[in-house]
Amino acid sequence: MGENLNKAVGRRCALVTGSTRGIGLAIALALAREGFDVALNGRSPEAKAREALKRCRAEGVEACYFQADVSNPEARQMLVEGVRKRFGRLDILVNNAGVAPTERRDLLEASEESFDRVLAVNLKGPYFLTQLVARWMIEQKKEFPEREMAVINISSISAYAASPDRGEYCVSKAGLSMMTKLYAVRLAPFGINVYEVRPGIIETDMTAPVREKYDRLIQKGLVPIKRWGKPEDVAQAVVALVKGLLKFSTGEVINVDGGFHIARL
Repeated sequence: MGENLNKAVGRRCALVTGSTRGIGLAIALALAREGFDVALNGRSPEAKAREALKRCRAEGVEACYFQADVSNPEARQMLVEGVRKRFGRLDILVNNAGVAPTERRDLLEASEESFDRVLAVNLKGPYFLTQLVARWMIEQKKEFPEREMAVINISSISAYAASPDRGEYCVSKAGLSMMTKLYAVRLAPFGINVYEVRPGIIETDMTAPVREKYDRLIQKGLVPIKRWGKPEDVAQAVVALVKGLLKFSTGEVINVDGGFHIARL
């Protein structure tokens, strides 16, 4: 039913992981406004996603929630199968799900347990979810070569800016950056572009505990555009990519950081 409906109306479909709040929700809503059917994903029960689903559906598209922990192999498989059964197609994968260390610890005191947890969600999960989705996208391309597909990885300025009190997070995002290049090369022959969107200091639940610290740093000039980034800033970068305006670019990094990445004297 889902497949037939989707093919009939011709709407593109996007899967956004970690999309019940923060940056992921902003991305899902922005894609819904662009006319995409949206597959929302998170680890919480569906009750936690009701408001997000309501807001997406208010844009006149189909939206469905899939509870899945992307760090779990079986859950990843069920997620992709669920999207396939419900929507019958997938044009855009946004790897957004991510976690911070439960506790910030100096590099010399950090635990293997924390490293394994952060890497499993932030890197291993999207690495192998993209593998599953890429195989399906290639299948679709053979039947519908005109469809424009892309994979978008949401990384962080922590991919290159060292924070010794959360080293595992930095390593996970640096790995995600290389993963973008790897998949960009591998999928280019099939016409599937891969991008990295690299947020800076964004106002979310994850950054709430360090609000005062970054308020001071921003005012002192840490970021040329002197304000916190918003989840919507990241979402608009994703929209720009899915509109297909950068067709001859792949493996590209889109910085959404207020100019943080610019080396200054």
